[in-house]
Amino acid sequence: MGVVLTEETMGLIARFEQLTGASSRDVIKDDENDRYIFIVNSGEMGHAIGKKGVNIKKASDSLGRRCEAVEYADDPAQFLRNCFLPANVSEVQFSDYDGGVIAHVMIHAEERGIAIGKAGKNIAKTKQLALRLHNIAEVYLE
Repeated sequence: MGVVLTEETMGLIARFEQLTGASSRDVIKDDENDRYIFIVNSGEMGHAIGKKGVNIKKASDSLGRRCEAVEYADDPAQFLRNCFLPANVSEVQFSDYDGGVIAHVMIHAEERGIAIGKAGKNIAKTKQLALRLHNIAEVYLE
């Protein structure tokens, strides 16, 4: 799938960066959950969130939708860990299936609800980001 930046997404990224001071490499407009998911550069998560969440709230208010941020990582396993925060990922394994990469993410049973999210929105976000940014065809929680 890959990342394709449109005029709209470039405008959203520029506005997010202006509001939070965090550099962003991509944004996904999630109409189903009425949110924007910004992929911020490594080391920029503190700026994106801000002290007591003030920056992300300011971005949400200004852009008219809930804004979420995920910290990018070149390492696919670390990126998946970042996607599932605040749930604690104990291990990530990869396997090949019909030419595609599948991620098997181990999360403790008591944190599975956090990882899945209300109506499955967190796992859906992670699957979309994994495919878009690391060409991971599927993500399974175990």
